[in-house]
Amino acid sequence: MKQRLLERLLEEKEMKLKGGLYHQTQVKLAFNSNRIEGSRLSEDQTRYIYETNTVNMEPNEAANVDDIIETVNHFSCFDYMLAHADEELTEDMIKEFHRLLKRNTSDERKEWFRVGDYKARPNVVGDMKTTAPSKVGIEIQKLLSDYHQKKDITVEDIVDFHYRFESIHPFQDGNGRVGRIIMFKECLKNDILPFIIDHEHKLFYYRGLKEYKSEKGFLMDTCLSSQDQYEAMVSYFYPDLTQSGPEMNQPL
Repeated sequence: MKQRLLERLLEEKEMKLKGGLYHQTQVKLAFNSNRIEGSRLSEDQTRYIYETNTVNMEPNEAANVDDIIETVNHFSCFDYMLAHADEELTEDMIKEFHRLLKRNTSDERKEWFRVGDYKARPNVVGDMKTTAPSKVGIEIQKLLSDYHQKKDITVEDIVDFHYRFESIHPFQDGNGRVGRIIMFKECLKNDILPFIIDHEHKLFYYRGLKEYKSEKGFLMDTCLSSQDQYEAMVSYFYPDLTQSGPEMNQPL
């Protein structure tokens, strides 16, 4: 029986293996997910933080402290996600993702900002209204209930969950990063090849979310293209997991 991708990632993490798939995934997921949300750190700087726990800056270049903190936080959040990837997704787990991503940032010093809890103030995604703070808990519970009633989760189900999660926008900030870490987790849990949305495809990704109700194909195409990219990375390290190219729902 093939050893699952999750087991390979956990094995490399425990080994503290340098330069492997776990290492590459940590760097690329943290860099791209944070960059989509406005981080100015480069992939090389993200890698340097991961590998040396220091920041490499060019002369006369300044770094936003929150960008650095949120990069380090993302590494911890990814590890937490891996440790719980096989478990059922819950409200507490989603809130813990947020707490890990936003702890020790400047947002945590704002009295009205709830790190690890749902938003206190209304927010928007682009120009789209989201769920009112008073209704977030109910809507997240409904989303989880609907999702857990599905018997065989597919990549389409995971992408659909992501759209609904981002439409609710349960947190004051950090919703995209939490949503993308959830997608990675649910792919691993359901033996689906996960994916990392490249920041260079940010506009396609945002368009996919905005137009999802009328045309699901834009968001699906962006995610499947990202899946192809991650497949190539997995294949480099573990050809046995991607022999003849996995279908999007093929067990790993």
